[in-house]
Amino acid sequence: MGGFVVEKSAPGFRAQDIEGKFSLRMSRTSECWFENCRIPAANRLPKASGLKAPLSCLTYARVGIAWGVIGAAIVATKLLLAYTKSREQFGRPIAGFQLVQQKLVWMAQEITKAQLLALRLTRLMEAGAVRLDKFRWRNATMFGWRCNARAKHATYSVLRASWIVIR
Repeated sequence: MGGFVVEKSAPGFRAQDIEGKFSLRMSRTSECWFENCRIPAANRLPKASGLKAPLSCLTYARVGIAWGVIGAAIVATKLLLAYTKSREQFGRPIAGFQLVQQKLVWMAQEITKAQLLALRLTRLMEAGAVRLDKFRWRNATMFGWRCNARAKHATYSVLRASWIVIR
């Protein structure tokens, strides 16, 4: 198994975007067909042999996915803050209640921790301090999971707090 660069205009090659995905909708994903597609030897990637080459990109992808989750958490925080400022209970916005404020601050802290974790790993990867062949997939998965868990837990906690005040 090897890696190749295939031109879009290559005879026998066609690609169709996958629509209606449940996650990572901002990422363009396509299904590719190679029907009697002849690829010149010059298009072969010299260091891409076996499954190691395509699977090695997953380490980079996991870090990118973690950044995406962090971005989603930031958007959720902004939306939630706007909601808590506009939603009134007992004659004042729920953003004025200490429980909601505490949850919003906690959410911001968790997002900041996830950002710092992602930034540190990204800088280590850019500096070459993390050898990807030694960087086990479970480390990258755990890193992504921690960022995701922090962002998700923070979002749910603030939503639960606002529902308590609303009731």
